[in-house]
Amino acid sequence: MTHSAVKKISTIEVVKNIPSPSVEQNQDNASTLDGAAPAERLVPHGRDLLDYQIDVWQRTILFWDTLRQRADNMLEHERAGLPPLLDFKYETILDARTFEPPVNYALLRIVEIGDDCWDDCVDLEKPPVIVLDPRAGHGPGIGGFKHDSEVGMALHEGHPVYFVIFFPEPSPGQTLADVHHALRRFVDEVARLHTGKPPVLYGNCQAGWAATLLAADCEGTIGPTILNGSPLSYWAGDAGINPMRIAGGLLGGVWMTHFTADLGDGRFDGAWLAQNFENLKPEKAIWEKYAGLFNKVDTERDRFLEFERWWNGFYFLSREEMVGIAENLFIGNKLEKGEFRICDGCTVNLRRIRNPLIIFASYGDNITPPHQALGWIPAVYEDTEDLKSAGQRIVYLTNPHVGHLGIFVSASVARLEHRAILESLDEIEALVPGLYEMKIDNPTGDPDCHKPQFAVRFEERQVEDIQFPRQDEAFERARTVSEANEAFYSTFISPWVQAVSNPWSAEVMKWMHPMRTSRYLFSEAFNPWMQGLADVAKKINEIRKPLTDNHPMLLKERDFIAQVSQMMENNRKSRDTAYERMFNIEYGVPDLANNFLETNKGIEETGKSS
Repeated sequence: MTHSAVKKISTIEVVKNIPSPSVEQNQDNASTLDGAAPAERLVPHGRDLLDYQIDVWQRTILFWDTLRQRADNMLEHERAGLPPLLDFKYETILDARTFEPPVNYALLRIVEIGDDCWDDCVDLEKPPVIVLDPRAGHGPGIGGFKHDSEVGMALHEGHPVYFVIFFPEPSPGQTLADVHHALRRFVDEVARLHTGKPPVLYGNCQAGWAATLLAADCEGTIGPTILNGSPLSYWAGDAGINPMRIAGGLLGGVWMTHFTADLGDGRFDGAWLAQNFENLKPEKAIWEKYAGLFNKVDTERDRFLEFERWWNGFYFLSREEMVGIAENLFIGNKLEKGEFRICDGCTVNLRRIRNPLIIFASYGDNITPPHQALGWIPAVYEDTEDLKSAGQRIVYLTNPHVGHLGIFVSASVARLEHRAILESLDEIEALVPGLYEMKIDNPTGDPDCHKPQFAVRFEERQVEDIQFPRQDEAFERARTVSEANEAFYSTFISPWVQAVSNPWSAEVMKWMHPMRTSRYLFSEAFNPWMQGLADVAKKINEIRKPLTDNHPMLLKERDFIAQVSQMMENNRKSRDTAYERMFNIEYGVPDLANNFLETNKGIEETGKSS
């Protein structure tokens, strides 16, 4: 097989195509750190310095006032019950809190977009689209966060659109099996409302594996399944690509998740997941986000506040759900191995999926790189002939640079990639079984264009060419250690932690979480002095005259921001390298892991005998 016929997916290619992504919530803007051309970098004069000092003072007030407004918005959103942040009107079709057993999910139908009603937007000849948002710490709505979104594009193409939401608090003791059965009822209801039109599943991030479970379990009742930034191969990765995959092993496995949920009185706080996300790239989430806001506070304030309302709305998962997710997926990697047991008599087999799968991944995504989005394919299918004989069609599409959140929130991505996917569903279903790469030719470079202004083609690929480094033996040892630690914790420690935890202590722990305290400390409710800051900011806005974008001192400020960002990035890379070396030392050497297991086993036996 020649490279001219087949594009080989290799680790070298993945690494080569990963530039530093922009701040996630500003995917559609030029980087907030970009300056002017070198020719415009003028030497500052005395007047420039004076103007800059005034400008910095004004921007400082406006910056802190923006953080005050963010804090007030966060508390207001909490008081409102953390409703889904959809930019579309909707009605509730099914509320799974009334199911038996109850779960904290609901099925919505989008009924209005702007001034247009459902009847004006929808072509009933087209299949319905069900969008599933991830339960990854935040609330639902990212798939319909704004007009140019997955929901907006599906409506634009005439599809009836349904949206699966969830509520802030899980039902007590709800399990992954309970959620799966509720989602299956949602799919059945949409299929009933649109007879003869199997619904299209649209799974974002962690909702992708939930959509995959449905595709495997609802054989013949659903149409194409689209997985956006969704991990299915949890051990896949490479040095410097996805440090999150080794985090569970470094912490000793599932027991830490279990312990945190026990402290939360049976609930796992999604703020921990959001904090993990920010810690992955602190130079982006902690430094550039705020430095970019300070540098362009006049134009970035509204965008910042809009995104932060969603980002700081933290939802909970039940102990049973979170332990099940960590145990079966992130630590156990049981989905691609065909060992994920949903309930008695129901084990997921990805080979059962017959409806087309469309996988959208990005080389700039450090949460779900192409390794984890595509690495499961050669684990499930031995070769291309095996895939074809199974009658399956798998199509993948990659973006060269967009970050993880940009896959869902970027308007330009929605207007091009998501629109192209939706406009190509009939072509995808008509493909003969096999593996394909979806290519979008967009000569205009305009993300607003649509067919025939852009062209889509499907190039056949080979399963054998999906080659990513594997460390299965090391991760298998990490899984074994996790099981031993979890057994020890569940037997000897968990009962005591649960005995001392209660709703009051869980509420205290919730509001003392750094992801909340770092926000609400600037609210007027917590700090009445912030009202005075709001008054000053109002006066400044009345008289403010921002400096020109190519002002010499602003350019120097951006240079400084970029230098600090680069320093933090270098430190973060050193940290990740140290983590990877530690993981390899702990689990890459069989004797160390085996000695630990023998010691742990001896402790358990001693405890049981006593």
